[in-house]
Amino acid sequence: MAKDSAGRSLGLGFFNKKTDICFRLLTRNVNNEIHSAFWNERIHAAYMLRKKIIHDGTNAYRLVNAEGDGFPGLVVDVYDDVLVISITTAGMERQKQNILEALLFHLKPTVIYEQSAGRSRNLEGLQDQKGIIYGSNPKSRVRVLENGYRFDVDYIGGQKTGFFLDQRINREKLETLSKNMTVLNCFCYTGAFSVYAVAGGAKKVTSLDISKSTCTAATEHLRINGFPAHNHPVIEADVFDYLRNQQDTFDLIILDPPAFAKARKDVGKASRGYKEINMQAIRHLNPGGILATFSCSNFIQEDLFFKIVQSAARDAQANLQLLERLEAGPDHPLALGHDEGRYLKGLLVKKM
Repeated sequence: MAKDSAGRSLGLGFFNKKTDICFRLLTRNVNNEIHSAFWNERIHAAYMLRKKIIHDGTNAYRLVNAEGDGFPGLVVDVYDDVLVISITTAGMERQKQNILEALLFHLKPTVIYEQSAGRSRNLEGLQDQKGIIYGSNPKSRVRVLENGYRFDVDYIGGQKTGFFLDQRINREKLETLSKNMTVLNCFCYTGAFSVYAVAGGAKKVTSLDISKSTCTAATEHLRINGFPAHNHPVIEADVFDYLRNQQDTFDLIILDPPAFAKARKDVGKASRGYKEINMQAIRHLNPGGILATFSCSNFIQEDLFFKIVQSAARDAQANLQLLERLEAGPDHPLALGHDEGRYLKGLLVKKM
């Protein structure tokens, strides 16, 4: 229980004196008991919210978004009948069994895979944990639907939990903008933005990624959605080198790179990287072309990212028109006052 300087109770939560964030609030109701029923109610609330906001034709979404759903240090992603969980706080680690029981009761998955690893977990004094913790599945992939499009998600070996669920509404947005456009999808990963752009009527979509395996997956995703890859090339390449050495220009460019800043000390170097990649992209935009540019680095704040893109435009000697600020979808809710949860930020701009 947390108390103020006058001794008044503030709420119940996780306390860990080993970390910079020593207290994580769970509830302001100090009469609550943090037991299985408490977590069962919260999982139920998260599940009912997703039933309202996730429509037919989509069976891949985020069920629990940490503090945004009242679960500090817990993420749960749904891929059809497979759940992937990530635990990053010691308090949530101690509640794992209660969480698993609630998930099994409400979602009835065939497999639950744990992917609990990384710097945050280590700071909490926890060892990495990866593996199937419920059910059995000899395969590491599951085929999912997002707005009716098919994707094979590698939930064991893929980035994050296998798929960038946070970009779903931005993929939908760019699909509506892609008609008759030439599109360059940089850092394409397994090609989800590319599939949406082709579906939206793009004349040609070129996809770039440095990883051979993800390029193979992107090609396959185009194929299984009925889009011949020979019309929409997938190129294994370093995006920085490609943009520096190519003269082609495009009507729509998508920049969704991995996090350049893994820690606060990386901000300076990451800022230079974001500026360079955005400057090169702006130079490769046709007049009137559109750039969708993102940062998923927690330590790159939205205002800083905005200034980076402005500076890149100046160096590219271009004027940009801001169309919209972009962020994660509603299955990634945020707790008001917890700005750190807003890791994904993006800008949709037009070259004037």
